[in-house]
Amino acid sequence: MKKIVGLCAMALAAMSMAVFAAGGSDKKNNRVVLYSSMTENDIGNLTRLFEEKNPGMTIEVVNGSAGELTARIRAEKNNPQGDVMWGGLGNSDGMANADLFENYLTEYEPDIMEGYKSNNGFYNLDHLSTVVFCVNTDLEKQLGLNIKGYADLLDPKLKGKMVLSDPNSSSAAWNNVCNIMSVYGNDSAASWDYIEKLLKNDIVISTSSSVCFKSVQTGEYVVGLTYEDGASTLLKSGATNIKMVYPAEGTSASAFGCAMIKGCKNPEGAKKLINFLMSPEGETDLGNALQTLRLTNSKATYTSKYLPDSKDVKWVIRDVDWLIEHKKAVLEHWNSLYTSIHK
Repeated sequence: MKKIVGLCAMALAAMSMAVFAAGGSDKKNNRVVLYSSMTENDIGNLTRLFEEKNPGMTIEVVNGSAGELTARIRAEKNNPQGDVMWGGLGNSDGMANADLFENYLTEYEPDIMEGYKSNNGFYNLDHLSTVVFCVNTDLEKQLGLNIKGYADLLDPKLKGKMVLSDPNSSSAAWNNVCNIMSVYGNDSAASWDYIEKLLKNDIVISTSSSVCFKSVQTGEYVVGLTYEDGASTLLKSGATNIKMVYPAEGTSASAFGCAMIKGCKNPEGAKKLINFLMSPEGETDLGNALQTLRLTNSKATYTSKYLPDSKDVKWVIRDVDWLIEHKKAVLEHWNSLYTSIHK
């Protein structure tokens, strides 16, 4: 049975003492400690399926944002408390986290779809995070809007009524910035002009990526710039007042995945979990259980009633190598614009 522990950046040290007082993974190698930024839907189904396939093994989860979790892993480098991280590890990170994870890829790497194979030797890229807008349909109707793409987000009626997480710490927000660059041109005047106009329309920057879909459903915001898995999980849970909008100008996806924490206490358990996530059997079972994620193993077969077929979505090409090389500069430019507008 899983145990999920929330993670607060302000309480990293205290959590480390309280949650892992026993010293991390137990000596019998039957417990895998998973650090994850994924949704409860993802974590719950992964835990259930993995434990069914591996009787006697259990997963213990520490849930937090990508920034919080990588900061925690770095702080624990001399005494790792986790075994695997899942979620928040994207192909646009490049070698940024090379000091945190073991160079371990599974035997299934040749089966991964072209364009989504590991590009650093330690991220096993098991799923895609596609950029979408989560839109509250009741509020959209009240405002007399029909939100279809990026251009619609500049409508003054949406001033202060949109939310995005912080791209400096949130992989979901960085994913959205990457898509804007992919649509309007990497580091182009058009991209920065659009971002400046979006910031001037008082888009709210949140510390949490989940706010960008959950708070839209509750009516706090009209639009959240988010990702497919998060928004579609609301649809799966029965939400009737939200919709997913794939930007009319085009969308793209980051490949995200899992990795074994360097020096972890249960490497064999970590490998079993990562192998499950990357295998065609694991992805088939997980895909059918979740119905909210696009997975990367070309041999996996699953269906989803919450996601449109890929052929029905307008895709744009994402230059991952450019984004890796220029991430720091892009974020510096973003921060400069944000500060100048909100001084």
